[in-house]
Amino acid sequence: MSTAESSTVESPVPASAESSDPRALTLDNVERALDELRPYLMADGGNVEVVEIDGPIVKVRLQGACGSCPSSTMTLKMGIERKLREAIPEVSEVVQVL
Repeated sequence: MSTAESSTVESPVPASAESSDPRALTLDNVERALDELRPYLMADGGNVEVVEIDGPIVKVRLQGACGSCPSSTMTLKMGIERKLREAIPEVSEVVQVL
């Protein structure tokens, strides 16, 4: 394929999603990082769902027992946010939505 031909081919996947960089801020990478935490959340009767990625802010919903737990703020900030920021440096904050 010539250079001219390759520039006219449109990919159905956005360029940001094509990136195979595991440290890029993509939904797949966020889910991959959260998958490492889910067994611990599930052991306590909870889970986490990604609601939206808004720039460098990841919005999540805590589910099950985690949604009503008095320690959910600590779980969110010291567990989930910390893990995501380590795995994906572009993440600036993780916030809970209801």
